[in-house]
Amino acid sequence: MTDKDIHNTIPSPDIFVTLTAEEQKAVAALDSPKEFKKGTVLLREGMTPTQSFFVAEGLVRKYRIDGDEERTIEFYTDQESVFALTGSNNPSPSTFTLECLEDSKISVVTFEQEREMYKRFPRFERLCRLTTERDLQAYQEKFANYLSWSPEQRYLNLLDTRPDLIGRVPQYQLASYLGVKPESLSRIRKRISKR
Repeated sequence: MTDKDIHNTIPSPDIFVTLTAEEQKAVAALDSPKEFKKGTVLLREGMTPTQSFFVAEGLVRKYRIDGDEERTIEFYTDQESVFALTGSNNPSPSTFTLECLEDSKISVVTFEQEREMYKRFPRFERLCRLTTERDLQAYQEKFANYLSWSPEQRYLNLLDTRPDLIGRVPQYQLASYLGVKPESLSRIRKRISKR
């Protein structure tokens, strides 16, 4: 595997849905970010979700408890939707926790509001479906890479694709995200810095 392969990401397909002025106004009415303090839990593992989230500004960590350890699954930063494989039509208890790692501005939309929007504006549902398909494709590619890459390759990819996380996330959470212990991450960083 070459460095080019390591840093390669799948291209995001263009999503062509032009919203009318009325549709844009309805979306804008839902898109009023609320402020959340660092440490706020948006959703706790075991709770049944009733809302979806979009991070306008800030940082949210998605993690689960495995025995007595926290396993970081994902980080969501500015202008990212929080990707959760739970449907608004038949939500089940969450298998993860969502926590703000920074003071954040987050748009919160209830599943009921989403369903109402889909009824009023069917093209909005199409837009959300296409966006979800794109996100799922990226997530699957990322998971496949995670399984096949070494921890060092995962870290190099992180440096290339999400360098902003390095200074914003505690090392033990980055290590968990990469599937290594904090001391292993320290050794990887030292090796890379000597190149």
